[in-house]
Amino acid sequence: MGTGGFALARRLALGLAVGLIVGLGSAAGPGARAQEVQAALAAKLDGVGAIIVDGAPVRALVSLRRFYAERSGETAWNGADAAVKLDGLLDAVAAAGTQGLNPADYHLERLRAAMARGDALAVELLATDAFLTYGAHLLGGRLNPVSVEPDWTAARRERDLVAHLSAALDSGDIAGSLAALEPDAPSYPVLKAALAEYSRAAKAGGWSAIPGGPKLELGVKGPRVAMLRQRLELTGLLAPADDGSADVFDQPVENAVADFQRRIGLEPDGVVGPMTLAQLNIPAEARVAQIRANLERWRWLPQDLGPRHIRVNIADYRLEARNNGRIERVHNVVVGRTARKTPVFSEAMRYIVLNPWWETPPNLARQDKLPAFQKDPAQVQDLGFEVLDRSGSRVDPATIDWKALTRGNFPYRLRQRPGPLNALGQVKMMFPNPHNVYLHDTPSRELFRRNARAFSSGCVRVEDPLSLAAWALGENEGWDRARIDSVIGKGDETTVTLSRKLPVHILYFTAVVDTDGSLRLVADVYDRDARLIAALDRPAPLSGAAN
Repeated sequence: MGTGGFALARRLALGLAVGLIVGLGSAAGPGARAQEVQAALAAKLDGVGAIIVDGAPVRALVSLRRFYAERSGETAWNGADAAVKLDGLLDAVAAAGTQGLNPADYHLERLRAAMARGDALAVELLATDAFLTYGAHLLGGRLNPVSVEPDWTAARRERDLVAHLSAALDSGDIAGSLAALEPDAPSYPVLKAALAEYSRAAKAGGWSAIPGGPKLELGVKGPRVAMLRQRLELTGLLAPADDGSADVFDQPVENAVADFQRRIGLEPDGVVGPMTLAQLNIPAEARVAQIRANLERWRWLPQDLGPRHIRVNIADYRLEARNNGRIERVHNVVVGRTARKTPVFSEAMRYIVLNPWWETPPNLARQDKLPAFQKDPAQVQDLGFEVLDRSGSRVDPATIDWKALTRGNFPYRLRQRPGPLNALGQVKMMFPNPHNVYLHDTPSRELFRRNARAFSSGCVRVEDPLSLAAWALGENEGWDRARIDSVIGKGDETTVTLSRKLPVHILYFTAVVDTDGSLRLVADVYDRDARLIAALDRPAPLSGAAN
C-alpha cells in the first residue's frame, strides 16, 4: 500500500473511533452512546489505585484525575474535530523518537489499536494520558534528575499541564501545544538535528572500525586511510574525493581530522593516533545514545538560568559568563578528578574573597596534607600553613610528631595564609552549598594547557580568575579590575559582597553546541552517560514528572 493508502486507512480508523465516541450510528442514538462512555469513564476514575487500559497502566494518574474532575467528568476527545485532534496527537507521539524518547511510553500502538476497534473509553483514557505524560517529559524530563544525578538542585520548568491540555483541545492544535513544551534553548534543536543524522547513520549500518596500526598523518596512503575518509564523510566532516585520492591522507583529510579532534576535546593536530582512533571508532549507536542523554539533561534545566549567570560545563572544562543570552567571557577550568568528582548543582554566588586564606577541608587535611607533611615536615612552613588545635589556638608545627598521626587520629585544623603558593591562588568566588564547592584561582596554572583537565579535589579552578571576578562584580559600583588589582597587591584578605546574587550552574553535558551552531561530542570524563541512558531505556515511571 502506498503512502496515500496508509493515510486513507488511518483517516478511516480515526473516523470510526470518533463516530463511536460521539455515538454516530448507534441504535440507542448519539446522546445515549455518549452517556454510556461518560458513565464508563466515571467508573474508571472513581476506583481506587491504578487505572489499567489494555494491559497498560495510566502513568499521569494524578493529573488525569484532576483533568476530568475540572471538566465534571465530561469526555475530551470527541466532537466534530476529534479526528483532527487525535491525528495531531498521533503525529506528535510517533515523533517522540526525535526527542530521544520512546513513543511506546505514550501508548502509541495501544491508542492506534483502540481507535481501530472503536473502543471509545480506551481512546479517551489513552489519549489523555499520552498527552499528559509526553507533555511532562518534554517539560521536565522523562526522569527525575536526582535519580541519576543525586546532587542536582536546579529548579525545573513548571506548567499546569491540565490547563495546557484543556487549551490545546480548545485550539485543536495538539501537536503544536506539545511542541511548545520543548526546552526553548538554542542547543536543543541542534541536538535534535544531530540525533536524526546519527540515527540515520546507525540505521544504515554505521561505520566499520578502523583497524589499529601506525598513526595516520599527512602523506600516508592505504586502506586504513580509505576507511578514515569514509568515516569522516559519513558525519559531514569531509567531502567525497573525486580525484582518485580515496586512499590518500591529504590536506583536506588533515583538516577534517583536526576539526573532529576539536569537536571531541583533543589536541587538533590533524594526526590520527591511538586516542583519536578510539574516538573515531565509537559506533554510531553509541553517539545516538550520547545525544539522547544530553537532550534529557536540557529538559531538566529551568527555563530561566538568570539574566546574568555563570555556566560551567564539567565535561567540556569550560566556563561561560553570560548576560541576557550573550556569552561575554569564556574561561578554561580544571574540575574534580574521577575520585573526587565535581557535583552537578546550581547555587547563587554571594561574595568574592581576594587574597583568601585556605581553610583546608578536614578530609583533604587528613588524606592529602598529612601524608605530605609526614614525608617532609618542612612543607608546613614552606607552603605557608598554620596548624590550629581543637580550641582554635595555634600550634608550633615543629612540636608535632607528624609520623605518629593517622587519618583517624588528626586533632588539628590546617589553614594556608595568602600568597603565591596558596591553593586558592589570589581569589575565590563563593556560592555557599552543601558540597563546599566554589570557583577559585590556582598556583598550578600549567594545568590549563592540558586538553583534559580533571585534576582538582572537587572545586572548579578558573584560568584568568581576576577577570572573571571583575565581571562578577560588574554591578558593584567602584569594583573594577584596577581596584581588584590594587587590593590583591596589598596582600590582605578582603571580602566583597555582590550587590546582587549571581546564579552559578555547574552542569554536565557531553554534547556541546558552540555559538556557531556546530556540535561537539566530548569525552564522558565521569562515565555518567551510560547510567542515564540505561535509566531512559527502562519503562517510564508511573509517578513523579508525569504527574
